[in-house]
Amino acid sequence: MTHNSDPDLDDVETIVVPKRRKGIYILPNLVTLAALFGGFYSIVMAMNGRFDMAAIGVFCAMVLDSLDGRVARMTNTQSAFGEQMDSLSDMVSFGAAPALIAYEWGLRGLERWGWIAAFVYCACAALRLARFNVNTAVVDKRYFQGLPSPAAAAIIASFIYFMNELGVKGPSVAWEIFGLSLYAGLTMVTNVPFYSFKDIGMKKSVPFIVIVLVALGIGAVSIYPAPSMFAVFAAYGISGYVIYVWRKAKGLQTSVISISTDEPDERGLH
Repeated sequence: MTHNSDPDLDDVETIVVPKRRKGIYILPNLVTLAALFGGFYSIVMAMNGRFDMAAIGVFCAMVLDSLDGRVARMTNTQSAFGEQMDSLSDMVSFGAAPALIAYEWGLRGLERWGWIAAFVYCACAALRLARFNVNTAVVDKRYFQGLPSPAAAAIIASFIYFMNELGVKGPSVAWEIFGLSLYAGLTMVTNVPFYSFKDIGMKKSVPFIVIVLVALGIGAVSIYPAPSMFAVFAAYGISGYVIYVWRKAKGLQTSVISISTDEPDERGLH
């Protein structure tokens, strides 16, 4: 029997390259975990009656939530795991935490109406995040479709923080926080466009008056933090409806997203 194998090939050893183990990027996910801790801290503080610290926890989670995506893009460490982690963190920090803080602070005395308002807010936050995850394309990146969940959480937290600074107890403004919770929650799931500030370039030159206004804003927040923060977030929470009416009057398209073909048409929510 003839042996046709090449002797040179017989001497070559087969090199087996080990498969690279899959892992996660630690830096952006650490920031996301820190944001998640902010939401968890808020819930714990609310359970202990420290509503001022609970509100601060929500604000810290907002700052950290705005950083994790930027950190991932700067370090080129974006991943599907990070996106899912960020969404789950947002649900805790900007969905469950504000709802529970509002309930413990002022809604508890309304009994079933109180927990219904808290649940509506929490459910709308979940729907908002789920809809955001299935959006296939953004038609106009300058706008968010519906009130972003961090802004909705900030409206609730800043109101509680402001009232706490004034010495106003939650039960005395129970119906006010009831209405605010419903407003913030339902606005998250509308198709009202809210300005995203994504088209503002830090490397672009701006008029001198802009720097002056920024300095005045920083001064106002540092001197009167509670009323200034509530005024800013409340104004942003109303701004979407102003933009909606303006775009309608101009005959412009009010919807700024394109959704998956597997999802129901959202035109009825316009």
